[in-house]
Amino acid sequence: MAGNSFGIIFKITTYGESHGKGIGAVIDGCPSGIALSSQDFESEMGRRRPGQGGFDTPRKEEDAVEIQSGVFEGLTTGAPISLFIPSRDARSKSYEMLKSIFRPGHADYTYFKKYGHFDFHGAGRYSARETAARVAAGVVAEKVLGPVGMRVTACTIELGGISVESVDMNLVNSSKLYCPDPKAELLMEEALKKARADGDSLGGVVEVKVMGCPAGLGEPVFDRLDADLAKAVMSIGAVKGVEIGAGFEAARLKGSENNDPITPRGFKTNRAGGILGGISNGDEIIIRAAVKPIPSIGIEQETIDREGNPATIKMAGRFDVCAIPRVIPVIEAMVKLTLVDHWMRACVSKNNFIAETQRK
Repeated sequence: MAGNSFGIIFKITTYGESHGKGIGAVIDGCPSGIALSSQDFESEMGRRRPGQGGFDTPRKEEDAVEIQSGVFEGLTTGAPISLFIPSRDARSKSYEMLKSIFRPGHADYTYFKKYGHFDFHGAGRYSARETAARVAAGVVAEKVLGPVGMRVTACTIELGGISVESVDMNLVNSSKLYCPDPKAELLMEEALKKARADGDSLGGVVEVKVMGCPAGLGEPVFDRLDADLAKAVMSIGAVKGVEIGAGFEAARLKGSENNDPITPRGFKTNRAGGILGGISNGDEIIIRAAVKPIPSIGIEQETIDREGNPATIKMAGRFDVCAIPRVIPVIEAMVKLTLVDHWMRACVSKNNFIAETQRK
């Protein structure tokens, strides 16, 4: 199975299945001399960990990260870093009903068509559990980005069709839904309660901001920074759309409205979302991701079995009502992994990564 790796210089490969012994990530290309311990992962892994809120799966996983290689005496060595996250609360018997039937909205059908089989135990490789490995890798990426001054933050700007009317980023970390608008959050919570009572699920929109990104990151023509960011975020199973800056709104504007005037002090506006011609312009990078509703729902749906016979399915088990907010640290991690890879590419082209990092 190909397609399990991401990045060119700072490259990660994730492995493992939802109901296996665990999942993990191998990072190749991380510079040496960076302080790294298992405790560094606790905060970010806690943000993605299941079983904490009232609207996510009650599956209990500690998501403790074990560093198995690439670190000696608390510092990265430059060798591949292997991170392992044990799985302790998988309940495979709950999925026996799915052995011969495809779940609508899941990848069961397409995996079966491609590989001739699919892992019906918690979706196996295409389970959202795989994203825990990405979050762990993102922690290492942030260790490189931190000294450079780049910072990635994300928040919920829409959920269940309810959009924020105001944005106060100081409120995000204290919000259960990472929502910057308290009034909107109350409405979102009510919508989630109703969806849960109905056996249904909801989607939403996450906005990511990158502060402190220097101008000049990105490669022509196919490795544009915006193209790689879009691929990174779209590689998350729950994400069905990505826009940068004005995004689709740019299609409704005139050139005179969409262009960002340039002054000696910088750009007057930021409809470009911090990227021009696939290269960062030094302004704030703005990305929005459309997150689909969780496909596992308690409402009867039409489907087929492996032989193509019609069937119906009604899911029962441990499922999220919405991928938000647990998907937020995953999206942030993929943005960090993209940025660190492009930062290291830029430093390699200058042939002095360490000096460039220290200068920043």
